Amino acid sequence: MARALLPDLAPWKASADFRRLWTSGLISNFGSFLTFVAVPVQLKDLTGSTAAVGAIGAVELLPLIVCGLYGGALADALDKRKLIVWTEAGQGLLSAVLLVNALLPRPALWPLYAIAALSSALGSIQRPALDSLWPRIVAHADVPAAASLNSLRWTVGGVAGPALAGVVVAYAGLGWAYAADALTFAVSLAYIVRIAPSPAAHEASKPSLTAVLEGARYAWSRKELLGTYVVDLAAMSLAMPLAVLPFLADELHADWALGLMYASVPAGSLLVSLTSGWASRVHRHGLMVVLAATGWGLAVAAAGLCGNVWLVLLFLTVGGGFDMVSGIFRAAMWNQTIPDELRGRLAGIELLSYSVGPQLGQVRAGGLAAWAGLRTSVVAGGLACAGAVGLLTLCLPGLMTYDARTNEHAVRMRERRTAVPA
Repeated sequence: MARALLPDLAPWKASADFRRLWTSGLISNFGSFLTFVAVPVQLKDLTGSTAAVGAIGAVELLPLIVCGLYGGALADALDKRKLIVWTEAGQGLLSAVLLVNALLPRPALWPLYAIAALSSALGSIQRPALDSLWPRIVAHADVPAAASLNSLRWTVGGVAGPALAGVVVAYAGLGWAYAADALTFAVSLAYIVRIAPSPAAHEASKPSLTAVLEGARYAWSRKELLGTYVVDLAAMSLAMPLAVLPFLADELHADWALGLMYASVPAGSLLVSLTSGWASRVHRHGLMVVLAATGWGLAVAAAGLCGNVWLVLLFLTVGGGFDMVSGIFRAAMWNQTIPDELRGRLAGIELLSYSVGPQLGQVRAGGLAAWAGLRTSVVAGGLACAGAVGLLTLCLPGLMTYDARTNEHAVRMRERRTAVPA
């Protein structure tokens, strides 16, 4: 029974390139989470404003949208590995600039926003290439297991990175967090360059606005895919509380717990990832996305109602578990049904669904907290998320009825991958 809950390691065992990609992602994600905590803390120290911290999401939003969509077209038209290598190097350089700014006698405010925008652009170009590369290097039947392992990779860094960052920032300083992030990008590159080239598919379109629109039309024609995008966008934009966590820690007189607050959502995700063996045996992926997104919203609302820091941590952890369940089944739906020649562009749209939401969520959480109060921001966002998911489900019934065994697109992709082994 216990073995059935453990992650399925078939993709890891079968593909050396998947192992390299997984390890690279683990290392770079670990460092990125250090910066993820350090930047809002530095903004809080420099401004003391919830709106200023929330504004980091606003400056990241436009580069994310533009570069995410165009990055998807680039991923379909260029060698995916080269695209990943150059953007990884660029991210490492930006971390080095943050380090230099932090070491100044009087760190400037504007570089934090400028680098956040540039980092968002590079990450948005890179992510479609990453998301369209790994389904190529694992067997079709192993896609759900690979999605779970990728989630596990992210959550390990998400738990360890923020927890360590809270200690490093408090006791060693912001510079150490930024320095460690720059180092992890360098180590990550050493793994990525060993992955085999991944050139564009023969049927791929050249990067252009027409190619982007072609991907958008395909996404619009697939109402079950559209459902995964809008449900996740609603969940993240309405219920993401990360921008106000430094202020929540202050209100609870628990500055020591800030790192744990940032780590609690990934910790819940990690618990689900470590027991995700059951996911490969579930076929109603859309139903699981809906239930998990609703659970996420309710858990965040409960965290906002609590006056005890340990209960806040508990509900944030529960919310992270629900978010991971949603992520596993969204990834399975995407990667088992989308044709390879469209994979990059659809990955760009997916990037918007799960990245624009958190950025909007930071703006919403910080702005509403400044206007109506910290607790109101968190509780109202969680409840609004649960209500929005319910309404969207009524509008998109195809999401609820999706079954990986019978969906025509899943069946077609299964036949294609069987005919041409990965």
